[in-house]
This record gives sequence, C-alpha cells and structure tokens, in this order.
Amino acid sequence: MRIAYQGEPGAYSEAAALVFAPHAETLPGTTFDEVFDAVLHKRATHGIVPMENSIGGTIHRNYDLLVDHEIPITGEVELDVIHCLQALPGTTIGDIRIVYSHPQALAQCERYLKDLGVTVEAVYDTAGGAKIVAEQRLANAAALASRRAADVFGLEVLQDAVQDFEFNITRFFAIGGAPPTDANKTTLVFALPSTPGSLWKALSVFALRDLNLSTLESRPIRGRPWEYLFYADIEAPRDDLACARALTQLGEFAKWSRVLGTYKGWERAKQHV
Repeated sequence: MRIAYQGEPGAYSEAAALVFAPHAETLPGTTFDEVFDAVLHKRATHGIVPMENSIGGTIHRNYDLLVDHEIPITGEVELDVIHCLQALPGTTIGDIRIVYSHPQALAQCERYLKDLGVTVEAVYDTAGGAKIVAEQRLANAAALASRRAADVFGLEVLQDAVQDFEFNITRFFAIGGAPPTDANKTTLVFALPSTPGSLWKALSVFALRDLNLSTLESRPIRGRPWEYLFYADIEAPRDDLACARALTQLGEFAKWSRVLGTYKGWERAKQHV
C-alpha cells in the first residue's frame, strides 16, 4: 500500500497515513490536488486528507475535491495534533522574531503567538515551515510543527504543546481502495431546490429512521452564486436498510445526491500514536 499525503516528511498528514496503515509506504506532495491526482493516476493506492480540525474548523478545499473526483472515502482517522515551537540548535525563545507554519497551525496557536510578540508567515505545510528554517539556516526564526518534523530537519524543540487549547484534533479521510467490510459510517453530498422547507425535508429522511448525522456542512456551488451543496456524515453503512431507504427518499426531492464513501468510523479509544 502506498499512501499519498500533502506536506513534507514529519507532517501531521504523514502521521495520519501511518495510523491508517502502519506499514504503508508514504508519498509526499505539495498540494491537496496532488494527493487526489496521485490516487487517480495510480501513483498511490490511497490518499489521506485532513477534513476538519477541532480548533481551526473545516478544510474547505478537500470537500470541493471530493466532489471533483470519483475517488471514494474508505477510511477515517482522528489525530491528536501537538504543535512544537522549533528552531535551529542554540536558538532561544527570546531570539525568535518570525514563525513559519501552515495557516491552520497558526490559527490553532493564535493566542500563544500573540503573547510571544512575533511575526507569522503562512507556508504550505507545518513540516514545510521546519524545512524552510532548517535548509535556509534562518536565525531568529522558528516553525510550528510536530516533534517528528524537528527530528527530520535537525531542529531543536524550544517549547512543546503550544496550541491554545488542550484538545486539538484533526479528522482525516482516507481515499481510494475498496470500502471495508466493517463499514459503519457513510458520507454523502446533495443539492436542494431553493424552496421553503427543503433542508428540513432532507434532514427528516434520516431523523424519521433514527439515523444520526454526525456532521452537516454547506459549501457554495462554484459558478452559481448563493446556491449550496450539503455534505453529511451518517452513522450507518450505505447498505444498512434504513440508510438505503433514507437515501432513496432523499433522491425524490433533492436536485441531485451522491454517496462519497462508506467506511469504518474512527474510535478514539483505539488510537495508537
């Protein structure tokens, strides 16, 4: 198994890939588009992409890419994200004037960085920020990234766990491959007519069958102002009778709908990294 991910070695997406399949080969890429492209053109058997962070919110680009590509969701991983302030060996916290990291990581450490009184610069990846500091030998600079990124790029951790909230969790989707036989969760996307009660009707097909929606997300339809797609996570496999009937009924009044994948939902008690 080869899993494509966005970022450099030491990125949180790489860690999530190895939680999903501990013995897999990993394939780094610069953008989320590259992850989908690697799976589509069979340079990787699977991809792993972040969807939501418990502090920073939704990664909207990946919802759009799920619609753009016919690549199914086949797994879910939740990863505890622990940001470390890291810099060239010998650097002290008082030396730091600028911090590099991914925009999501900067948002997750906003209060800490404000108290530090530093300038921030957003880059394409957390581990990429560590790479920039290390390869360019930037004095008075630091990165926010994982402890593994510090090991990979030879940086020194100045302070551990600097995120603003103790519980900082990112949810990832694994894409590609076959759906598991023990699937218990389904993700779909649908569009509704702009009429009174249309969303209520859509949600009622699940509520009347006691199907829980663990996530409901809306995204603009590109090129069609003020029209929206709705993404939902259903806590049931696609072939569950109640779920199948709900999807059939949804199709009666939705403008269109599509199942993006059925997979095994993450159970945090089983997390092993």
